[in-house]
Amino acid sequence: DNKCDMIISLGGGSSHDCGKGIGIVATNGGKIHDYEGVDKSKKAMPPFIAINTTAGTASEMTRFCIITDLSRKVKMAIVDWRVTPNLAIDDPLLMVGMPPALTAATGMDALTHAVEAYVSTIATPITDACALKAMELIAGNLRAAVANGSDMKARDNMCYAEYLAGMAFNNASLGHVHAMAHQLGGFYDLPHGVCNAILLPHVERFNMIAKMDRFVNIARAMGEKVDGLSLRAGAERALEAIKMLSEDVGIPKGLKELGVKEEDLKIMAENAQKDACGFTNPRCPTLGDVVEIYRGAL
Repeated sequence: DNKCDMIISLGGGSSHDCGKGIGIVATNGGKIHDYEGVDKSKKAMPPFIAINTTAGTASEMTRFCIITDLSRKVKMAIVDWRVTPNLAIDDPLLMVGMPPALTAATGMDALTHAVEAYVSTIATPITDACALKAMELIAGNLRAAVANGSDMKARDNMCYAEYLAGMAFNNASLGHVHAMAHQLGGFYDLPHGVCNAILLPHVERFNMIAKMDRFVNIARAMGEKVDGLSLRAGAERALEAIKMLSEDVGIPKGLKELGVKEEDLKIMAENAQKDACGFTNPRCPTLGDVVEIYRGAL
């Protein structure tokens, strides 16, 4: 209506995803629901600049767009190369204002991106390198960034880690942590990073038997000593490192603390099984598996 010829988003993932949603409908028409899934658009968006203020979602430079459908209580996953911003600006000076809880949640979101990309069924040597470096930086800097938001070394490293994790999952995609977290956000309007952080060790325990050697590498990247351990013991160290980091930065221990109800688990599991983010999970869960993972995370 206002004849705008470009889009600028300023903020975190929600701001950038809003810009993507506006852009894809502006040039392709229809409703945003029409683009749920993978590569549903036909035309390029208007020029799009994304200025980022959080170290977490990487929406400022990825093909992923998450939009909440209030009528269905789901977060729609739109995965489309045409929604990738033309220019992404990541400056840690814009991130120092994040309070500790937001720093923790977005940082754990970035860790989830790195882990899921690394164990994805379509991971490559390039995405592996980005993901492992992101894990190393997050494990080494998130605690400091949460403890002191003015620590510019920690902020700079988290900014870089978020970008690297974004590069990894933008090409290798994600897994069932995100597929399940989206349903928690849709049903209860919960912080995405917190949902990811709580679910991450539970989903990856399910996935571990499919990629045991990779979980040893995750443990090593996060600073765990794994030399001399059995393959399983080394892989278990990855889950321990994830849980310890979550605890140290103040993430709730379970979904019950967030008000999640047992009676909603099945419908959320059904929706999670349809989420595009789960298509590259290293192990294919049944509906019952997903319900049990949710239950274990309560």
